[in-house]
Amino acid sequence: MKRLTFALLLLGVAVLCGLVIYIGPATLAGEIHKLGFNLVWIMLPSVISYMLDAFGWRYTLGRHADRIRYDRLFMTRMAGEAVNFTTPAAYLGGEPVKAYMLSRHNVPLIDGLASVVTAKTTMTLAEVLFIVIGLGLSAILLSRPDDLLVAGLVGLGAMGFGVGLFIAVQRRGLFIGSLRLLERLGLRVRWLKAREHKLQMLDTAIGDFYKRDRRGFLLSFLSFFAGWMVGALEVYLILYFLGVPVDVLSAIAIEALAVFVKGGTAFIPGSVGGQEAGTVLLLVAFGYTEAAGVTFAIVRRLREICWVAFGLLALARENRRAASPDPCDRPPA
Repeated sequence: MKRLTFALLLLGVAVLCGLVIYIGPATLAGEIHKLGFNLVWIMLPSVISYMLDAFGWRYTLGRHADRIRYDRLFMTRMAGEAVNFTTPAAYLGGEPVKAYMLSRHNVPLIDGLASVVTAKTTMTLAEVLFIVIGLGLSAILLSRPDDLLVAGLVGLGAMGFGVGLFIAVQRRGLFIGSLRLLERLGLRVRWLKAREHKLQMLDTAIGDFYKRDRRGFLLSFLSFFAGWMVGALEVYLILYFLGVPVDVLSAIAIEALAVFVKGGTAFIPGSVGGQEAGTVLLLVAFGYTEAAGVTFAIVRRLREICWVAFGLLALARENRRAASPDPCDRPPA
């Protein structure tokens, strides 16, 4: 598995380097030079987007939301996202890290785990709606049937079905159900069996959120959706400062499809190479030059690197904090 991951990463890096060489380092440097100090403004939408995402998570914490200051919740989320970004686990590797870090802020581990599961669910639901809007706008703006749109609709349908099924499973008992399934398959994991009571508590906490906190579910969904929409502002600003024509609807469509492409390359650590290649294809489909596409992709990659560095610093800072005693033994929400 490690060899495969490393091979995929090398392939992604090769694709990225190939794009830079194809366009030409001098041409790319000239395009980035156009942005100049406007790079500061380009960073602003991501700040707003990540702040909205932190609010989306906060609404799934229920009564525990008041136990942790917003700034610490923001730092905790960024630390977990840094782990998500740097591990080939479909952007899920950092979710347990978030729950563990919450336990150091007087949030029981059971409730922290329940919140990261429900927040990931509402975030994905908002993502599906955002991509649906983007695909609809793309069909109108491109004014022609496109293989990309057909593939997108098929993939989105599968994604939407998966999210709906995941919610249904959560309501019936995700973790206990998984344990029972393993037992029926003849796989007995002693570590899980010994913690069956904890798994039941976790399923109860998740189920209670969907049954009793519909306001929190809605607010979380709306916060994440607003965060996805703000990402379109970044698209608009990059293209505007590059001096190429852009409109709001095209920016929304490009961002939605870029999100879809990034999700499809999540098996590569950081989506390196796949994200850039997909972004270039998208911009070319919308009538932009390859040079503009590569520049756009590189600028977004640099922005991601800055935030990953920030998240890793937050993770290092959190690791120096003393863990609170026995967070798992507190009663769940």
